[in-house]
Amino acid sequence: MMTSTAGPLAQPLRDSFKAAGQEQVFTFWDQLASQEQQALYEQVKELDVAHINHVCQKALAKLAEGEAAATIDPLPAESVGSTLTASSDQQATWFRQGLALIAQGKVAVILMAGGQGTRLGSALPKGCYDINLLSHSSLFKLQAQRILRLQTLAAQTFPEHASTAVIPWAIMTSAPTRANTVAHFEEHGYFGLDPANVIFFNQGTLPCLTMDGKIMLETKSKVAEAPDGNGGIYPALHKQKVIADLRQRGVQYVHSYCVDNCMVRVADPVFIAYCVAKDAECGAKVVPKAAWDEPVGVICLKNKRFAVVEYSEISTEMAQLTRGQGENKQLVYGAGNICNHFYTLDFLDKIPQLAENLEHHIAKKKIKHVDLATGEQVAPTKPNGIKLEQFVFDVFPLTDRLAVFEVSRADEFSPLKNAPGAGADCPETSCRDLFNQHIRFAQEAGANVVKGPKDSAPEGELSFEISPLVTYGGEGLEFMNGRELTTPLLVEKPL
Repeated sequence: MMTSTAGPLAQPLRDSFKAAGQEQVFTFWDQLASQEQQALYEQVKELDVAHINHVCQKALAKLAEGEAAATIDPLPAESVGSTLTASSDQQATWFRQGLALIAQGKVAVILMAGGQGTRLGSALPKGCYDINLLSHSSLFKLQAQRILRLQTLAAQTFPEHASTAVIPWAIMTSAPTRANTVAHFEEHGYFGLDPANVIFFNQGTLPCLTMDGKIMLETKSKVAEAPDGNGGIYPALHKQKVIADLRQRGVQYVHSYCVDNCMVRVADPVFIAYCVAKDAECGAKVVPKAAWDEPVGVICLKNKRFAVVEYSEISTEMAQLTRGQGENKQLVYGAGNICNHFYTLDFLDKIPQLAENLEHHIAKKKIKHVDLATGEQVAPTKPNGIKLEQFVFDVFPLTDRLAVFEVSRADEFSPLKNAPGAGADCPETSCRDLFNQHIRFAQEAGANVVKGPKDSAPEGELSFEISPLVTYGGEGLEFMNGRELTTPLLVEKPL
């Protein structure tokens, strides 16, 4: 057998894994060909085995103890703002203040886009998905064009800062989606964005473990790994020097969101300005729960700290609590989490120092692996191991300055989770919700939108789309005033 170049280097590494009780990773080392030894060495040398042991033992201990009884309290009123109750003048002020920050180059966007689109039946990453709009824009294209529109608005509103009105866009991919994501951007010329301002970085992974914390092998020469959850964005931002890059560009504030929401207001000036005005380190957009029993997590206080509490953790009695009367009546625990966040760059920068306080959650899974005794591949039929993951909202308890911002579900939230035909959170509902929003934009601008004979939309629906390059949130549509617009219609420039 050829001698691997990793051979001499591997011994200290093997010794460290043996000292950590994880020597099984090298069970088949002597049977491997040179290139296989090299591949295993390159993978394993990146693992912090002491850290893996620590977080696993901590998570297993917590699982064994069970969740301690927690005190759940409503959000303090002073930490919550809302576009549903704020005056139009106040919202216009926030919008202008946010645009000023964008014009000064102080705002960046971080997109969580590691999803593979498997549930959608797509072979491409979720961001490449076409929800069947008239434009056939992918989710990536919609979001890129919203960034372009904001850059244009910022430069027009503050011409003295036209040269700095740039929004860097950091996109978190995963190992399976990176190549296809980059190829999608390259194929479409980055949708008009300067490639120098689009930063790709990969979500991290953690080894899969046996139920008692032993690292598993997927093959004789490869450790079984899984994504470390959307909370893995925080270490990834540091390890891949994204934070340093943004700081060098002069960024002070960050908007972060998930790729699957076709209605997301990317780099939302209103949200950013509200959070800055509240001197918040971290902020979270929420939508009012559709009903007390809607199965979504809510933001509230848990043991006197800000947190996302799963619906299963709140009693029926608490979930049904309301305040206010008539049209102002609302659920006390109704701040539905939509994974849409604000951060100061300084807060993101200090998260590694707070990492000891971040939880790792255990998910029991069926993990394909190699039997260490026989060397045979095993495809289990029931959960046989655990994956460790963190959630993006796990940082909420780490700050005393969280700003919660309530927005309209109809205008800002239509997630894409399920395959076509599912009837909820699917391509059809995403497309319908975006069309309906654009119809409202046109009507508010003074237009009358009517269904034409060639519109194949279901009864009661209209096919009407306005390009994000024309309007970001309903502004700039004065040209529609007094006009009758017949569907299907795609508005790509002023009519």
